[in-house]
Amino acid sequence: MDTNNWRPSPPGGKPASMDTGEWRTQLQPDSCQRMVNKIVEMLRRHLPFSGEEGLNEIRRIAARFEEKIYNVATSQADYLRKISLKMVSMESRSQNARPYPLPPNFAGGNSGSSLPA
Repeated sequence: MDTNNWRPSPPGGKPASMDTGEWRTQLQPDSCQRMVNKIVEMLRRHLPFSGEEGLNEIRRIAARFEEKIYNVATSQADYLRKISLKMVSMESRSQNARPYPLPPNFAGGNSGSSLPA
């Protein structure tokens, strides 16, 4: 049994490389796993998680995302571009999602409310 080809065949039983070219057969055996590892590191920086179970969930998310892109990409360049665009998008969203600074009188309170006037 060939354990290097862990991707399922698409419907119809044809290997994916026959439908979309030979780019998948030219990938180094560990390149998909390296990509998953890069996605995991990016997700760890931007998603809250706790403990081993949280880290395992991030790994599952990264693997599913990489597999989805792998299956729809038409070339290695398309595969890398789609993953890169998503990672850049997540980076920029997390930088733009900084919380607003609290006003100086926020802790002063108004009629027992914790909201500023």
